[in-house]
Amino acid sequence: MFLIERVFNPMTAKTPASIYDFSAIGIDGKPVSLNTYKDKVLLIVNTASQCGFTPQYKGLQELYDRYANQGFVVLGFPCNQFGQQESGNSDQIKSFCETNFGVSFPLFQKIEVNGSNAHPLYEYLTKAVPGIFGTKGIKWNFTKFLVDRSGKVVKRYPPTAKPEDLAKDIQTLL
Repeated sequence: MFLIERVFNPMTAKTPASIYDFSAIGIDGKPVSLNTYKDKVLLIVNTASQCGFTPQYKGLQELYDRYANQGFVVLGFPCNQFGQQESGNSDQIKSFCETNFGVSFPLFQKIEVNGSNAHPLYEYLTKAVPGIFGTKGIKWNFTKFLVDRSGKVVKRYPPTAKPEDLAKDIQTLL
C-alpha cells in the first residue's frame, strides 16, 4: 500500500500534470492532498534523522521561516532507504525534528523514494527533473526538488546543496 497516492483516476491512465495530483499521509497519520499547497513555491526533500546531512533541517527551517509569508513551503518526506538512517516511527521522527531543529514545516510519514516500492510522487519528481547524466534515482538523503507555484518541478538539488544556497532560486519563484 502506498502512503502517497495519485489523486487522479488510474483507470483513465492520465499522466499527472503537476505535484497537485498527489496526496500523502502526514506525519500525524492524516491524508494530505498536495493540492493544499497549490499556488505555493515548494521545496520537497527526502530526509533522515541520523545522516551526515541531518543538520540541513536547521537550514530548511530557516528558509521556511524566511519565506513562508511569501508563499513558500518545505515538505519533508522521511526515508529509511539510505544506510537505514531513518529507523524511527512517525512520533519519534516528529519529536526529533521539533526538539533538535525546531522544525515546523510539514512532515510526512516515512516513504521509499527508489525501487519497486517508490511512491508515485517521487516517481513523478525524478522523471520530471532527472539527476546528473539523466539518472532518475535518488542518490541519498536530502535530495531536494524545487516546485513553482503552478506545480511544475523546476530544479533538483543534490544532498550536498546547502539549504541557504537555494535562497536565490526560491526568491526568483516567489
